[in-house]
Amino acid sequence: MEERKANALKEILSYAGNYKVLTYIGLTLSGIAMVLGMLPYIYIWLITRDLIAVAPNYHEAVNITKYGWMALFFAIVGIVVYFFALMCTHLAAFRTASNIRKEGMKHLLKVPLGYFDDHASGLIRNRLIAAASDTETLLAHNLADIVGTVAMFIAMIVLLFVYDWRMGLSCILAVVISVVALFSMMGGKNAELLAEYQKAQDNISKAATEYVRGIPVVKVFQQTVYSFKAFKEAIKEYSEKAFYYQGKVCRIPQAINLTFTEGAFVFLVPVALLLAPGELRNQTFMTFITNFAFYAVFSAIISTALAKIMFAASGMMLAENAMARLREVMNAPTLEITSSPRIPKDNSVEFKNVSFTYAGATGKALNNVSFKVNKGETVALVGPSGGGKTTAACLIPRFWDVSEGSVMVGEVDVREMDLHTLMDQVAFVFQNNRLFKTSILENVRAAKPEASREEVLKALSEAQCDDIIAKLADGIDTEIGKDGTYLSGGETQRVSLARAILKDAPIIVLDEATAFADPENEYLIQKALSKLTAGKTVIMIAHRLSTVVNADRIIVLEEGNIVEEGTHQELIKMNGLYARMWQDYNKAVQWKISSESEVSHA
Repeated sequence: MEERKANALKEILSYAGNYKVLTYIGLTLSGIAMVLGMLPYIYIWLITRDLIAVAPNYHEAVNITKYGWMALFFAIVGIVVYFFALMCTHLAAFRTASNIRKEGMKHLLKVPLGYFDDHASGLIRNRLIAAASDTETLLAHNLADIVGTVAMFIAMIVLLFVYDWRMGLSCILAVVISVVALFSMMGGKNAELLAEYQKAQDNISKAATEYVRGIPVVKVFQQTVYSFKAFKEAIKEYSEKAFYYQGKVCRIPQAINLTFTEGAFVFLVPVALLLAPGELRNQTFMTFITNFAFYAVFSAIISTALAKIMFAASGMMLAENAMARLREVMNAPTLEITSSPRIPKDNSVEFKNVSFTYAGATGKALNNVSFKVNKGETVALVGPSGGGKTTAACLIPRFWDVSEGSVMVGEVDVREMDLHTLMDQVAFVFQNNRLFKTSILENVRAAKPEASREEVLKALSEAQCDDIIAKLADGIDTEIGKDGTYLSGGETQRVSLARAILKDAPIIVLDEATAFADPENEYLIQKALSKLTAGKTVIMIAHRLSTVVNADRIIVLEEGNIVEEGTHQELIKMNGLYARMWQDYNKAVQWKISSESEVSHA
């Protein structure tokens, strides 16, 4: 357990960089500040001692004014030193939190793009933010409190045994009981409960995102929230973990802890009553009374010190689990970057004996697939759902890396190319394109940041977006999402096509580019696609077979295997899977509802 804490702390400090030294300075100052904070209590006791010694002739206590000023002086100095301690720890904490976010984002930029299909964006964001936030609290406050409290405890234990070890022992007894209670809450098996609690938080965050996205379905089909079983189960799990840990595990130990720390003074009373007769007989009763006053004053510090330890320990546990969750992100596999990148010879694309299996899957998504798309050729990938079409397309830009075989661009394995070079070679148009919440100008310019305003306008025009720009009050400067400005699915697709046109990459990958378009938008999208694909190497995925009949070649994939290959006419003559798909497609196109409300075919 202690080794895990040390490793977590070492890992956290590794993100501090040059600011690590500020953490050490801050911790040292915190320890000094806590010791200085004890000195006013000593001077208060000295005032009490002198007053008791001369009672009732209080005017003879000539040093109480000096003691009072000394108490004020050390109180102020302690506050100032603690201020500088926290300034140092906060500067280090802010830089550490910033570095965690930066390193996390830097790492995510290196992972395969397919990673984000398997990991919800809300979950990844929550892990990065939570890790930064929890470590910031630990470094800025908790560690300083731990070091300061340890320094104060050492000094306090020494002082408690200076005057009367018996009363000092009674005060320490309260500390021991409190520490045992704290350990019972946070040590042993209960240390693992917090990890489970954090995992439940992750689950509810992920489920909540899915639930919000599914609200339209709930409204359309008049479903209740209980239809979202995953969200309901996540809420239930979270509430059960929180109730169990806080309501059952911590209830009794926390009650014991608060009782003994807040009532440490109570331990002094029976000890004083037992010792008083003996002190009276030995004529040391006045000294005994002054000692009792000293311990009564210092017993008040115990509850404050232990409260800081409890919150600091809790902060350490949170930081440990935050780092564990961050580690899951930082351990995400990254794409291997070649040290000797090669330049593609042309714009051809070739699959050589490619097999690919998704993580955790039992079967192959692609199995020994081989085909070539020559420069300037248009090849369509078709087949039943789950056949491997999208998987094949995603292997070209290295959304994933192949399990076996190789994907070649310009006769160069994509793994031997610089990622920027590869991305410059390929443009993508997917069926679920999204626009950023910024202006249309910046949305299109994302494909080519250095593009001029005129180049963006030209790309939008070629993507058949003139009608979209004309209806917007601020034209291409209109911000998506601002003042209720949103585009339809077909309009969004056309703006996305403008991105691809502006990029002007020699290889185009189209994945169901017209899937969600209405007839009018589909016509405009097809015109835009004609402009986009002219003279380019095109790999297109389609379920709407009418869009691929003019392709130079059609490859039919089923269960990860190529089962047929040829032109539209050649595949029809084969009378195989493609011919059956074509027949079913034509039946679907001709489907209509008759006037008698009966389903029929024209």
